[in-house]
This record gives sequence, structure tokens and C-alpha cells, in this order.
Amino acid sequence: MVTTPIGGSGGSVDIEGRVRLVMESALTARDRVGVQDFVLLENYNSEAAFIENLRRRFKENLIYTYIGSVLVSVNPYKELEIYSKQQMERYRGVSFYEISPHIYAVSDNTYRAMRTERKDQCILISGESGAGKTEASKKILLYYAVTCPMNDHMAALGDRLLQSNPVLEAFGNAKTLRNDNSSRFGKYMDVQFDFRGAPVGGHILNYLLEKSRVVHQNHGERNFHIFYQLLEGGDEDLLNTLDLERNPQNYQYLVKGNCPRVSSISDKNNWKVVMKALPVIGFTEEEKLLNIIAGVLHLGNTQFGEGEEGETYITTETQITKLVKLLGVYCDAFLKFGVVRVFVSLQMISPLNFEQAISARDALAKAVYGRTFTWLVEKINQSLALKGSSVIGLLDIYGFEVLQHNSFEQFCINYCNEKLQQLFIELTLRSEQEEYETEGIAWETVQYFDNKIICDLIEEKHKGIISILDEECLRPGETCDVSFLEKLEDTLGGHPHFVTHKLANGKTRRVMSREEFRLLHYAGEVNYNVNGFLDKNNDLLNRNLKEVSIMKIDKVQAATQFKNSLMKLMEILMSKEPSYVRCIKPNDAKQPGRFDEVLVRHQVKYLGLMENLRVRRAGFAYRRRFEAFLQRYKPLCPETWPNWHGRLVDGVSTLVNHLGYKPEEYKLGRSKIFIRFPKTLFTTEDALEAKKPEIVIVIQSGWRGMKARRRAKRRRQAAELIRRCLTDTLLLFVSACILETAFCMYTIPLVVYGSVFIRFIKGFIYRHEEYCPENEYFLDHVRYSFLKNLRKNLPKSVLDKSWPTPPPLASEHLRTLHMRNMVVKYCRRVQPEWKKQMVQKVVASEIFKDQKDNYPQSVGRLFLDSRLEREQINLKVVQTLGNDKVQYGASVTKYDRRGFKPRPRQLLLTNTFAVLVDRTKIKQRIDYTALRGISVSSLSDGMFVLHMPSEDSKQKADAVLQCDHVIELVTKLAMMAGKIDYVNISPGSIRFTVARGKEGIIDFVRGSEMKVTKGKRGHLLVVSQWLY
Repeated sequence: MVTTPIGGSGGSVDIEGRVRLVMESALTARDRVGVQDFVLLENYNSEAAFIENLRRRFKENLIYTYIGSVLVSVNPYKELEIYSKQQMERYRGVSFYEISPHIYAVSDNTYRAMRTERKDQCILISGESGAGKTEASKKILLYYAVTCPMNDHMAALGDRLLQSNPVLEAFGNAKTLRNDNSSRFGKYMDVQFDFRGAPVGGHILNYLLEKSRVVHQNHGERNFHIFYQLLEGGDEDLLNTLDLERNPQNYQYLVKGNCPRVSSISDKNNWKVVMKALPVIGFTEEEKLLNIIAGVLHLGNTQFGEGEEGETYITTETQITKLVKLLGVYCDAFLKFGVVRVFVSLQMISPLNFEQAISARDALAKAVYGRTFTWLVEKINQSLALKGSSVIGLLDIYGFEVLQHNSFEQFCINYCNEKLQQLFIELTLRSEQEEYETEGIAWETVQYFDNKIICDLIEEKHKGIISILDEECLRPGETCDVSFLEKLEDTLGGHPHFVTHKLANGKTRRVMSREEFRLLHYAGEVNYNVNGFLDKNNDLLNRNLKEVSIMKIDKVQAATQFKNSLMKLMEILMSKEPSYVRCIKPNDAKQPGRFDEVLVRHQVKYLGLMENLRVRRAGFAYRRRFEAFLQRYKPLCPETWPNWHGRLVDGVSTLVNHLGYKPEEYKLGRSKIFIRFPKTLFTTEDALEAKKPEIVIVIQSGWRGMKARRRAKRRRQAAELIRRCLTDTLLLFVSACILETAFCMYTIPLVVYGSVFIRFIKGFIYRHEEYCPENEYFLDHVRYSFLKNLRKNLPKSVLDKSWPTPPPLASEHLRTLHMRNMVVKYCRRVQPEWKKQMVQKVVASEIFKDQKDNYPQSVGRLFLDSRLEREQINLKVVQTLGNDKVQYGASVTKYDRRGFKPRPRQLLLTNTFAVLVDRTKIKQRIDYTALRGISVSSLSDGMFVLHMPSEDSKQKADAVLQCDHVIELVTKLAMMAGKIDYVNISPGSIRFTVARGKEGIIDFVRGSEMKVTKGKRGHLLVVSQWLY
């Protein structure tokens, strides 16, 4: 795949979330926000450098970074305005690396690859719970729904695709300790497209729903959302029909986590969304989906008693009555479902003890909910069913999990991630090798960890952990979790990636329980507790439950079912071209702006990102097509600038030779250039950055030349128009003179005289009609008279808007031409310094006119380039500012935020920030991007306040300042900072931030003389002088 130079363009977000472009090619920008592709890290083997680059970008709200073609996404835990329709259009049809990393770039690149290469694609999204996987898949689906070609039918399908998300989230997501909306199942969705690239269908596969959550939740966690949404959002009639009460605490399956409500979740609103979505995806009221959900709640409230001989009986038959009504099953059979077990081969009935009855009840609840979820997915698939010619798959799968207590679910999840890592390495290496072979470059062997040994340890027939687990579950006689662990030790005792307490050395035994086994995964070591492995793997209901529920019970154990499903998924993914999104959670508290390096390092390790980077950097760090490389860097070589007309490979060769590339730093393929070291690319980027001022001058010259040619062409056209008008006018004038002379000399016969007179009178009568033979003589005479008068009364100044009233049919074109001619002459006489002065005065007028008392006195005074001489600015301060040159300086008085003690300061403005200076020391730096606003009073004083964000620990609180040239200073500051619309003129008082959570107030009054004192209630009192 191709990577981009950092100079391509980067993204950044200001304090209000608006996106702005950042040229990351400059070394200072790279130091601030890092590189946008980890492949360009100089020290790519350093995990610390990797995490530092992530941290820098995260602090600048740049949550996306590439590793080659892999997108790394860090959850910001706040809304960023980078997902608008305008942003979608910005990424639509643009080469993958031409602009800053984004989920839309991956979406668009995948879509265009499907269209152009006619090969199915897939996007694999992985990460911890709370890392943003579900949100990423939503953004991808939304991008396709908005940007793909659509008709009414396709729009309806796109709506169904989007509406399937809240339904699946309601039934498959839950609040966990790490995430308030955690997906508790794996999801693979195929989006099908027709030959035109329009979405026409879809299909969803679900994996490993966490059914145990239905009957048990850890403290602080909740059951699946749908239970709480039903109780909170359902109306009274619906709840009465389902025999439900609104309080979740009344249901055993909802009280174990002791978390019925979550502040970040509105169950009532989400219920409305789900109810609105169900009809869209094809559900009807006759399909009693909610009956099953209510039935599960009633099933959880079914209680058992224990007789004298240990037999079990149901004590809450009213719950059973409600249950059979809702589920539509046989009452008699259901009454004994949790009481006896039937042995078919021996034709025996065995009573269950109390614990077995509870387990049977919970097993039924899990089975009912699990099959309901599967049925729900099938119904969604029916509503999306329409076969397309091409497919883009979305895999939203759980990432590698290492919890304090790891059980059967974590074993399956981590096995899935081992297979995905194996697939990823295989496809990445294959893609790299194919690209090298296509370009005719020798393939270099890549050293990497092959995790096939771990996959075989888990899935190998007869010897793998899953086979041993199935064998133990099916073996006759007494089996338990401990016997399963012993069997693992006997079979896998010598495996280098398998350890138990018995097989471990003394140091490892101290941290391992006797009921645990350890696997050395590709991402690290994980201890699994075997308690519950056999029960969770069996996942079978006894004969009574099968009779009651009339459900097909699969004889295959859960782990083998999952392995088979995973194998099918691997086949699906191997048949497609993959793209990858790796999601990272920056902190466990879900706080925006907080970056927990320990937690991030843990995820970087378990997502295999460093291994990914090492594989990608094994050969060349950067590669790009000849035309793109030449187009970007051609200004650096005189022979290639402005255009290269030969073969592309010759042009690139000429360019790199001029730049002094060494043979070991690059290779030329058939259509791409390959650069080995990032520093080579950065040197080229910095050279381009230094060259840009010269390029700008060339472009400006060309642009000005084009404007001059256009202006000359318009003038020639105007001259031709005037020439024709003057010719017509001259003819009329000559005719009129001849006629007048003839009349005066009495040489025209009476008949002719009478004819002319009649034409004149007739024209006067028809003067308001369209130009016609009857009025042409009269109207021509009127025009001639108008032109004679106009010649003597033309406006002499651009400020003179007078113009003689034109006659009917007389064009306004002459007026426009004359005014334009006067404007051009005036503009040519204006000097650049005066033009700059006028621009500043116009801005000052926009801000202060009719708003501030002393504005009229400032109008006639020129704004100076600086109120400080160069010698007045300390040399040490100038050296500290470095390349940031002072554009304006003024002496100000700063008032302390506590006590309001006045202190003399200098305020220096640069292009990107302002500084407050106390003699040789910079006391405060004010970044324009962080400046929230500028406040001044409406009176004649010189006070102004610079408002800074209180939540930013790097910035001090608001600055309270006074200047004798306040209108000049505020105008220049607002223009440099781009904050003209953020100047606030307050008539009575100004509030400012003293410290986080504390405010101060400045009161303004009029008086006989200017005075600044500390007033009542701790306010700062400013007395402004009356202006007469």
C-alpha cells in the first residue's frame, strides 16, 4: 500500500471543535503533533516513541493515525465536528493519503477499490470495550448511506441499514464497568452493492453473544439495554398486557448489578428509537418479540422450594402462568421443567436438587434469549436481502481481553483475536510481497512472530484445547473442571506456550492459582480460570426443557460451534481485500483529554500494533506513484519545474538525482518510487517548505498576468462599444445639423419640412412605446441631446454618485464604464501603506462605530506599525521568540487578577500568538487559537480583557489590561488572531475569569477624570472621563 508524506496535509481542531488544516511537513509541526503515519517514525522499534506520537496527536484532537493502510483510532470521549456532510465530501474520491487520516478515508478507499478492482472488500474493526468500535462502524455505514448513488428504493434500504444499528444495540449491548454501551457480541455485516456502486442489500452474522449476562451481572453493570428500555419507555397498556411493573428492582435478572439507571443513557428515548426502527426493518405487532423479553423477566422471578427429602418444587406458579401465556408453551410440561431430569436411555425420571433447578431455569433463560437474538438477526437479514454484485464487509469484533478474572468467554475472544492476527500478518505480508513483485523490487525476508503455533495449540484436532474440552464434556462418568485441567496438563505439558501451576517454576507458581492455566498469546500472557468451562461449553438443556421449548438443540459444544463459525469467518475474510481499524481507549474514566499511558501501552501490546509496524517497516518506509511524487516535488528541480514532458520514471530519476538521494536510500519500481528512511522524506519535505515562497511568487505573477490580460480584453470591448455608440451619435448629430441649416436657409421645400415636422410630432406621441418606425426619429433626437449634456456634466470623483437622468432605451452601460474607469484611476494612486491603513480603519469601524465613546476621536489618527521602537524591546525577548517576529507592540498596564495591582508591561503581537513581557521576561503567552474573546467597555477608557479558556491548564486565566491606544491595539489583535467577530463591547461591566470556577467584575462609570481603583464588593472600578 502507499503511504503519504507528512506534508500532504494534516488535520487539527481548534478549541471550538472546528477543523483546520495543519501542514505537518514543517519540522515544528511534526514536533507538536507528531507524524500522521507511524511508518514514518524514525525510531519505529521504540514503543515509547509510538505512544508519544499517539499522545501528541490526541492532545491536538487528532484522533486518527495510520500504520500504512491500518487506521488507529483513539476514542476522544467528546463530540468532534469532523463528521459533517462537508467532511464526507472532502474525503470523497480523494486518494487515501492525500489528506489527514480519517475513518471516512478508509471508507472511501475501500469503496473505490471495490468499484475499480471489482473485488470484494472488508473492514476489520477491533479494540477493547469502550474504544469506539461500534461508533466507527456507524460512521462507515453513515458515509455509504450519504455518499453512494441513491434512488427511492436504495434510500429505503440505506435507512434499514442504519435503523438496524439501534435494534442490535438494544438487544446485544449492555453497560459494563468499562463502557456504558458495550457490544456483547461479535458482528460481521456484508453491505451489498450493485454494478453502479449503490447499496442494494445486506447480511449480518453474529458471534458469541454473552448469554450469561441475561442471568448474572457484575456489580455496577447492567443486563441488555432492551429490558430497561421496555420498563422505562413502554406505556402503561403495554406493561399491563405483559404483566410487568415499571420498577427494574422487582426482577431478579435486573438487580444483581445494582445499576438500574445510567446518567449517560436515556432508556426512554432509546425505547422510542427502537420502536421507530422495528417497523422499518420489517417487524410487525403480530410477531410478539416483546412477549419473549417479558417472558425472560418472569422466568427470572420463578422461585423454587426444597422438600424434606431434597426434592424441588415451584413456589411461584403465578409466574409460570404468566410465562406460558407470553411464550405460548404447554403449562403441564412447563411446571415440571425445573423439577425433574429425564434419562432417555434408561427411561428414568430423576428429581433435581435446588441448585440444579436454579441452573435449569437460568439455562432456559439464556437459551430463549440467545435464540431470540439469532431470530432477530435473521429478521433483519430478511429485510436487507437483495443480492448485489459486490460486497463490503464490516467486522465489529471484540479485541484481545485480559481481565482480572478470565474465563471461557475470554478464552473464545482471545482465540478469535489469535486467528485474526494470523490472518492479518498473512495478508499484510502477502500484500507487501505482491507489491514488491509487481514493481520489480527484490523481496526482503521479514522476521516476525508466527502465531500459528498458538492457534494450533487451541484448535488442533484431538490435541488442541478445544478438542480436549469437548472430549471431557462428552466422556461418561464424573467429569469436572479440575479433571479437564488435569487432562490439559497430561496432553500439553511440554508445549512452550502452555503453563499451569503444576508445570510452572517456583516464581510463576506464586502468581498462579491451582485452578488456572496460562497461554502465551501473541500479545502477552493470560491466565484462564477453568471453573465453569465445562458447563459453558456444554450449553445444553435437559430433555424436559427441549420438550417444553420445542427448540432444536445442537449437539455440538459451544467452543466447537465458535471454532466452526470462526473458520467460516476466516474463509469469508480471506476471499476479500481487508482494511483495518484499530480502536484504542485513552482512559478508563471516559474523560475527554485524559491520556493514560499505562492503559494505552497495554492496548498497543494486545492489538499487536508494534508487530504490525515492524512488518510494515521491514522494507521501505514510503512508496508513491511516479506521477504523484513528481507532481508534489517538481518545484525542487529546475529541470522538472514547472512541467516535465518526458517519461515519468525519467522525471523522478532526474528529480532524486538533483536532490542528492543516495542509492541505498531509494529504489525505482515500474510505477512507484520506494524510499527507505523517513529522514530522507522529511528532508525533502522541509526543502519543499523552504521553496514555497518562491513558488508563491511565480503563481502570483501568473495570476496577475492573467488578470491584466482579462482587464485589457474588457477595455478593448468597452472601447469598441463606445466607438460604435459615438459613430451612431455622430451620424445623428450631422443629420440634425443639416436639417437645422436647411430650415434656417429656407432651402428645403415645404413638403419636406412638413414631413419632418410630422415625424417629430408623431414620435413624441409614441415616445413611451417600444422603439419602432413611428418614434425612431424623436427617440434618436432625445438620445443625441442626452449625450451632449452628459459630456459637459460627467462626475469628477468616485464619491460623486450623480448622473443625468437617461432617456428611455438609453443604456446604463456608459455610467458603469465611467465609474469603473474612475475607480481604476483612484486605486492606482493609492499607496500600499495607505491601503493597509484603510483596511485597518474599516475593521475598526466595523467593531467600534456607534459602540465606543472615543471612537470618533480615533478616526482621524493614523494607526502606527508599532507603538514601541525596536530598541525598547529587550534583545533576550526577541531571541526567545525566535522565528516568530514581532508585528506590533505597545505599552500596557496589567492589573493583577487578585488585588488589581497595576504593573507596567509590553504587549507584543506575532502572527500566531501574543506575549506579555516584563522587561526581559515573558510573563504570559496567549495563543490566538486559544483566545476565546476580547472585551472592552463602551466608554472612553482604555481597558480591555483577553479571555482565555479556564479549563486549559497551560493557559493562565483572563488578562486585564489598559492601553492609551486601545482602539488601535484591539483592531490589530483581532485581525491577527482572526477574532474580529469575538470582540465584545460591554456598556456597564465586564466579567472575567480569575481562576478556574472564580470570576471577577470590572464596573465602568463616567466621571470628571480618568481613574482606576478597587471598588466595592471586590470589583475593579474604572471611571471614564466625559467627552464633550
